[in-house]
Amino acid sequence: MGDGAGPLDVVTFGCRLNAYESDAIRAQAAADGVTDAVVFNTCAVTAEAVRQARQAIRKARRERPDARLVVTGCAAQIDPDAFAAMPEVDLVLGNAGKAAPGALSVGARVRVGDIFAAAAPLPASPRSASPSNAGGKGEGRARAYVEVQNGCDHRCTFCIIPFGRGNSRSIPAENVVAQVRRLVRAGYAEVVLTGVDLTSWSADGGALGDLVGRILDEVPELPRLRLSSIDAAEIDAELLRRLGAEPRLAPYLHLSLQSGDDLILKRMKRRHSSADALALIAAVRQARADTAFGADFIAGFPTETDAAFENTLAFVERAGLAWLHVFPYSPRPGTPAARMPQVARDVVKDRAARLRAAGDAALGRHLDRQLGRRVEGLVEQAGRARAADFTEIAFEGQATVGALAGFQITGHDGRRAIARPL
Repeated sequence: MGDGAGPLDVVTFGCRLNAYESDAIRAQAAADGVTDAVVFNTCAVTAEAVRQARQAIRKARRERPDARLVVTGCAAQIDPDAFAAMPEVDLVLGNAGKAAPGALSVGARVRVGDIFAAAAPLPASPRSASPSNAGGKGEGRARAYVEVQNGCDHRCTFCIIPFGRGNSRSIPAENVVAQVRRLVRAGYAEVVLTGVDLTSWSADGGALGDLVGRILDEVPELPRLRLSSIDAAEIDAELLRRLGAEPRLAPYLHLSLQSGDDLILKRMKRRHSSADALALIAAVRQARADTAFGADFIAGFPTETDAAFENTLAFVERAGLAWLHVFPYSPRPGTPAARMPQVARDVVKDRAARLRAAGDAALGRHLDRQLGRRVEGLVEQAGRARAADFTEIAFEGQATVGALAGFQITGHDGRRAIARPL
């Protein structure tokens, strides 16, 4: 497809899984000889994410009037008609087939099937590039991501994503292990396991801890394995054991918490209480004392009172979190929460600001604890690295991007550790 008049571009919105899948789209399009096209891999987690995608599509049409514009991803899966109604769009493609051979070829203008009928996640993205070219997007990044699971069987009241991703389905362990082995042979020092609901991985009758164990046991040459965001309700005993026993498993967990107030958690239809989350954090720290934690929180969820919000603020300090990812709540059409009594927008904005400030203070406390430590960091770009516990490191001097290097932490600037290479 295309006459070579322009390049193929893939524009990614949203999560790391989308970024991973954009790699698969890019690789398959190259194999198919696709040129002069722009693919928008959209996100539907908020109405703002959808607005940004539509804005980017209009801008691309102005800048590349002859290119073929393709819209895929969760927003396209959930509301294909809205994108098909845009005169700028040439093709609307569903999530299940967006990286399949010939997916971007000429055919029906709207190709979106029933995502709940999807039998498996996307095929593995081929990766052959060395991380020596890291610093850009796609195959050149410093770390590699491996999709092990897709979809979600839960129905949180604020979330539309199951309707963009379908039911939970897992990639068999042997396939994951083989892909990790290929990535390590290509030179990657860190591999991140990712999915929509990572802790629901259940192929081969096992749980996520079993998959992690197989990777570490069968790919002993892998220097570092990291987990992406996980659900606090589903960490299994083997994963806890591996965290305590395996130094190659990064001591960092990013928890999908959303609130520290029990009534709000119930109205969100989350499957944990605040006490459950605190108990999990304590159990992980008992297994691995140096584990750091990040968490997602929604500020201003419908019906959230001042007292409920104060419970969330207090939770941040009680849990000893290091990083907060704060979302100001905005109603997502089609979700139960959008029909609940809403918190005033100025209150939502104020609470988000206060929660981010609490996150800044939490990060400061974490960085204070790093002073004097010797750590091994993955060099992400010139002058920047990332420790195993996810601490960002700023340093002067030369280091190979994509390699693990030793650092002595000497200070911090409130956002990142300052270190000297060892």
